[in-house]
Amino acid sequence: MIEIKEVINKNDIKKFVDFPHKLYKNNPHFVPFLNVDEINKFDAKKNESFEDCDTKCFLAYKDGELVGRIAGIIQKAYNEKAGQKRVRFSRFDCINDTEVSRALFSKVESWAKDKGMEIIHGPMGYNDLDREGLLIEGFDQMSTFEEQYNFPYYANLIEDYGFKKEVDWVEFRLFAPKGVNERIERIANIASKRYKLKLVVPTTIKSFIKLYKDDFFDTLDAAYSNLYGVVPFKSEKMKNAVISQFSLILSKDYVVGVVNEEGKLIAFGLAFPSLSESVNKSRGKLLPFGIFRILKQIKSPNSIDLGLIAIRPEYQNKGVNAMILSYLIKGMISHGIEYAETNLMLEYNTKIQSQWSMFDYIQHKRRRSYYKEIK
Repeated sequence: MIEIKEVINKNDIKKFVDFPHKLYKNNPHFVPFLNVDEINKFDAKKNESFEDCDTKCFLAYKDGELVGRIAGIIQKAYNEKAGQKRVRFSRFDCINDTEVSRALFSKVESWAKDKGMEIIHGPMGYNDLDREGLLIEGFDQMSTFEEQYNFPYYANLIEDYGFKKEVDWVEFRLFAPKGVNERIERIANIASKRYKLKLVVPTTIKSFIKLYKDDFFDTLDAAYSNLYGVVPFKSEKMKNAVISQFSLILSKDYVVGVVNEEGKLIAFGLAFPSLSESVNKSRGKLLPFGIFRILKQIKSPNSIDLGLIAIRPEYQNKGVNAMILSYLIKGMISHGIEYAETNLMLEYNTKIQSQWSMFDYIQHKRRRSYYKEIK
């Protein structure tokens, strides 16, 4: 017997957040959310995204045992921007059982239909900095801290319910070069001189954020606004929440900005010391030892995650990306970094992907977002 229960109190939220730890116990490729961050994500008082979103979370029980979970998110800001009536499914985790998965999807779809929605799609989070996309290739690879791992059978469960592919993202592993790349340096120098640009690097993360916070979000929104699923960061509360979320894992050695002759930030690159191993071992818990594992890995990482590279549209395809990559490559070499993991890139975004031709690389992961019309 399958029973679907709505998440309505703190005890339910804890079960919702803890379920993947049980499902992926001892899995070497799974990297959980930090528990405290994830619990706060479903607290309307602590998640500023609730200003633009309606959310419902559900737990699935089979013969009294917890066997699945799912969240439904109506991202009103995205729907307004796209002129559509969509609900996102998120945090879908489930045993390999079509009865359970159908019951979970049906519950979200029914709720969304009552809200007047016409399409269900996902997996997608609250915004583009939340985890998104179902892993469909690369199951033997450890997930990055920023992205989600899932079992291969998830695709079968999703497609069984009638979902179809909407978009794919691809991910790459870039191996650190042994020395400075002369081609990248040449392109970077030409861009800097021709457009009167210069690199800015932080003395401290705090001072850098204080100086460039507004330009950072303006650049981010301008660079990514036309991409699939992207939600603009409007409110100060939301901006501050993003900064708070990533401030712990940012290292000044892997943050770089590009400013024009007026001193305005027109591009930036953020990479994070990889936290995958430390968070996997700690199962998402900061205490008692998780925080020490994280700090150790931040200090001495073997690899980095390329979190974000954003360039304002009027400066794209002008060599600005080479300025950012030049700085990050030098940091990788000087700190003995073996490789970098890229963020998700839409499969048809060939301009972005072409820049990796300057590296030895492999394309080792693929993720998918599905959609289904609500009837």
